[in-house]
Amino acid sequence: MAALAVIGKKFRLFSACVLMAPVVLAGCSHLQAKSSFEEADNLFRSGRYQDSLHKYEQIVQNYPDRGDAALFEMGIINSNPKNDHQDLDKSLECFQKIIKNYPGSSYRQDSEMMMFYINNVPIKDRMIAKGQREIDALQRDVSGKGSEIITLQRKIRELEQQLVAFAIKHRTVDKVVIDKKDRQLMVFSRGEVLKTYRIALGGDPIGPKERFDDDKTPEGAYLIDSRNMNSKYHLSLHISYPNESDRRRARKLGVSPGGDIMIHGLKKGLSWVGEAHREVDWTKGCIAVTDEEIEEIAKLVPNGTPVVINP
Repeated sequence: MAALAVIGKKFRLFSACVLMAPVVLAGCSHLQAKSSFEEADNLFRSGRYQDSLHKYEQIVQNYPDRGDAALFEMGIINSNPKNDHQDLDKSLECFQKIIKNYPGSSYRQDSEMMMFYINNVPIKDRMIAKGQREIDALQRDVSGKGSEIITLQRKIRELEQQLVAFAIKHRTVDKVVIDKKDRQLMVFSRGEVLKTYRIALGGDPIGPKERFDDDKTPEGAYLIDSRNMNSKYHLSLHISYPNESDRRRARKLGVSPGGDIMIHGLKKGLSWVGEAHREVDWTKGCIAVTDEEIEEIAKLVPNGTPVVINP
């Protein structure tokens, strides 16, 4: 009987080990994937772009459940203008694989935005070249006035900077007005427009936000009620959506009104896109500006500032 008891105890111990093995292995796999991502990111940050790409390729092969994240990073590296081996075709291929192979990926919308941007690079280059030719012609025509124009532009910038600095110091901002149709965010100080910023909106911008995950930017009267200085979108100012009117509309429709509407910068790692982000409405319903602009807006606009969002 004692021998049978020992055998039974050993069998139970063996069974427990067998049951626990997948959990332990899954935990190890997660840690290994995290370590691989950190190694690839460190290579990217040190400018070793090709080594970083090779590491991300290994991640796609070894950890297919994290393949969308690795492919997105590969797309960013291949499109980075600092990469001497920049390859926009390979970048597009990475983003296309995310859309095709990972339909539920959180990287899908950012991939679509990047594809739009990359596909428009040649068009923008031609427009810039044409614009530069026109500027050159105008500069030749007004060569005698060139220095005066530059001086005037500098004075205008200096005056604008002084007004912004005064508003920051004395907290004179009255409200923020967002015009969805014109894609503008205006900061008002003492009843006058202090500064205007061009913006991008939610992916389905026409009409007010009605429900969770409809990609619409709200319309109505709100407040800046908090801010996140460590946001994944550089930094962000939270808007007090939904208000009571939004909640009533959602109740009538039998849906959740959603939330987490922000004025924010670009996603971390994409600051180099800069003003080009405005070429497409790419957010989940938020209002997006460049990283430099959100830093300035955050200094100008304290919590409690009214925000009016017009259609």
